[in-house]
Amino acid sequence: MVTRRGFLTGLALTPVVYAAGCSVRTSSAPAAVAGTRALPIPPLAPSTLGADGVRRFALRAQTGNTEMLRGSSTPTWGYSGSVLGPTVRARRGEQVEFTVTNGLPEATSVHWHGMHLPAKFDGGPHQMIAPGATWTPRWTVQQQAATLWYHPHPHGATEKHVQRGLSGFFLIDDEDADALALPKDYGVDDIPLVIQDRRFTAEGSIDESDPTDIGLLGDTIVTNGIAGAHLTVTTERVRLRILNGSSGRLYNLALADGRTFHLVGTDGGLLPKPVALEQLQLSPGERAELVVAMSPGELLKLRSLPITDRDGIDRPTEFGFDDTFDILDLRAADTLRPAAALPATLVPMTALTAASTPATRSFDLQWFMINNQRMDMNRIDLTVPVDTTEVWSVRNKDNWPHNFHVHDVQFQVLTVDGKPPPPALSGWKDTVYTSSGTTYTLAMRFADHTDPTYPYMYHCHLLHHEDQGMMGQFLVLAPGQRPAPMAMDTGSTHHG
Repeated sequence: MVTRRGFLTGLALTPVVYAAGCSVRTSSAPAAVAGTRALPIPPLAPSTLGADGVRRFALRAQTGNTEMLRGSSTPTWGYSGSVLGPTVRARRGEQVEFTVTNGLPEATSVHWHGMHLPAKFDGGPHQMIAPGATWTPRWTVQQQAATLWYHPHPHGATEKHVQRGLSGFFLIDDEDADALALPKDYGVDDIPLVIQDRRFTAEGSIDESDPTDIGLLGDTIVTNGIAGAHLTVTTERVRLRILNGSSGRLYNLALADGRTFHLVGTDGGLLPKPVALEQLQLSPGERAELVVAMSPGELLKLRSLPITDRDGIDRPTEFGFDDTFDILDLRAADTLRPAAALPATLVPMTALTAASTPATRSFDLQWFMINNQRMDMNRIDLTVPVDTTEVWSVRNKDNWPHNFHVHDVQFQVLTVDGKPPPPALSGWKDTVYTSSGTTYTLAMRFADHTDPTYPYMYHCHLLHHEDQGMMGQFLVLAPGQRPAPMAMDTGSTHHG
């Protein structure tokens, strides 16, 4: 049995950037300039539709400089720009192809988070792109309309790559979503919103020093790439497609005046019906689609409140659980365009299995391990037969915050400690926060894609935990297929 003392002693013998018990220190960033700036809206990624019916996109990972803080230039990384990336948009049933070029000084990858696709195009640590090299994945979009995203996934360095700015939205459209009277005018009443935290040095660079036990915690909120943002709202209802793009911070989102908003979508798409909420917690990698109603001329703040779900958590203050941040100012114009009433029903959802179905597999989350093991690029942790539904039991047996993300699938949360999940977990998910001491049963179906060589991943999406080895890998196999995993050169792989 591994003890915490023995585990941390072992970590001390490896080249790990780790500081147990380190709290967020006061930033030495340049003084903020008063006032807000207009929220940048990521441009839609250009594409071409070939005679072969394939929609083609091009992305380039590159270095640049961004005015994250007003009046200060910050060295950043981005896709086809200085920071973040364009919003990719495709339709269900379309075949898409990407030409991804790495213009960075080190190897990276591009993972299509939430996407159902062949493992060899998943963009995990097995699909690294060397500096100057190009990667060309192609697949058919086979899932419902949803707010997905893309980001790097190099083993041991994911937090650094994301922290420097590499993230982008991937929106899927379909006929069912098109038919609903939801805000859908991109950049006008349908707003992509990536929320991240950063700490800055006196020179304005991103401060990558002194990670806490959940990674790099910032004292400045950066929304769509800038600190201090406002959105001018011109319609009676606005749809916010929110991504927690932070590496370790949790957000408890609310409107400052306490008013109700409606959750209409989660990671994998629209809910069966809107859910009225006053607060919504999001952990790193989770997405939520919120519809907010506004009146002419009013100012409304989207805010993150302290995290109340903290039973069993060691040192919640040092994990940022006590922090309050203003995320975005919503400024309604004096005259607003009328909006249709919110639909009473959205997209039906068929249960994958009964809530009482026994678990197929169990996963314990503790420290930087899953089931008492750290990630080994040359170890396949499990194999799954194609066209099967499995129930996974996931338990956070730690006094640290963790979440759980599975590649390739969207899952349904069947129970939380044996009870029905709360309404906010009633839709399709690919990432779920796991409260300390709590067990979550998740149902997921593995279909369409098999590969005896290239694995998918499952891991904690607190990126520092992932980098330290809180991750496993699995193969989806066809009948009669035997594992033939690729051998990985892990000599340059590092944790930290």
